[in-house]
Amino acid sequence: MDTLTGLLDGPKARGAVLLKSVFDPPWAVRIEDRAPLSVITMVRGPAWLLPDDGEPALIGPGDVAVVRGPGAYTLADSRDTPVEITVGPDQRCRTPEGEDLGERLALGVRTWGRPGPGAGSAVALSGTYQAPGEIGRRLLGALPAVLVRPARAADVTLITLLATEVARDEPGQELVLDRLLDLLLIGVLRAWLAAPEAGAPGWYRAQGDPVVGVALRLLHEDPAYGWTVAELARRAGVSRAALARRFTELVGEPPVAHLTGWRLALAADLLREPDATVATVARRVGYGSAFALSTAFKRVRGVSPQQYRAGAGAEVPGMSGTVVLG
Repeated sequence: MDTLTGLLDGPKARGAVLLKSVFDPPWAVRIEDRAPLSVITMVRGPAWLLPDDGEPALIGPGDVAVVRGPGAYTLADSRDTPVEITVGPDQRCRTPEGEDLGERLALGVRTWGRPGPGAGSAVALSGTYQAPGEIGRRLLGALPAVLVRPARAADVTLITLLATEVARDEPGQELVLDRLLDLLLIGVLRAWLAAPEAGAPGWYRAQGDPVVGVALRLLHEDPAYGWTVAELARRAGVSRAALARRFTELVGEPPVAHLTGWRLALAADLLREPDATVATVARRVGYGSAFALSTAFKRVRGVSPQQYRAGAGAEVPGMSGTVVLG
């Protein structure tokens, strides 16, 4: 797989929380669910997205916003509207004073809000990723706090389909919604990575390099192989010194360090599989024994594979600020 495919395959929805929100002005909802990643698009009407960390962004119909957690943010009709609803980590809605709003906001299947005489002049779709994989965390850690892609013709059909499907209750509906959400997310991430002014991470830009790109593809296609800088350099057609220097310059870390990080990210994802053992995971990612993997895992992540599996995975910090793609 290429570098981008592997990284985009990480933040894959599994039972994501998807909702249709319907409001008439004035309205303001504060999100404090500490989710690692959320995707928001407006079906009707504009809304202000006001992150605690980052600049305000106006989202119009068809725009898609990606919000990196766990920081809080507010979605509102105006930057000055006082918050009237807070969504907590348990996905329960309360007033700022703590009163449980419960069923009073329910409007149907995966639909909630407080429409007035306008029958909902603002309609938003939101999808919340609960636990992106570790491979995805390498990508998420490079994201700004808020990333907004303006409406594009290619998104109209997808958003319309998501708006229809989110209110249905059919067999397999959760899987359908998860995959639609993934498509929205991938579209925004690809646009961000392709924008030269957006500050995409070095590992993505390095894919186009005739030397480093070859080495990256080799590492990502077969991470379990016993790669050395000498063999990577031979495959890329340059000297060891030239590869090591250029790889570090473009990617931000030496080849062996990048391979170690990639292997441990893969291992972290595999450890979440219920039947996986440390020994089998070690073989799949290029470590000769469970002990070797455990040693490397603990050195880099601060916890053993067993502790990680029990829930010790740490949040990955990312960039601050807000990026609006043109």
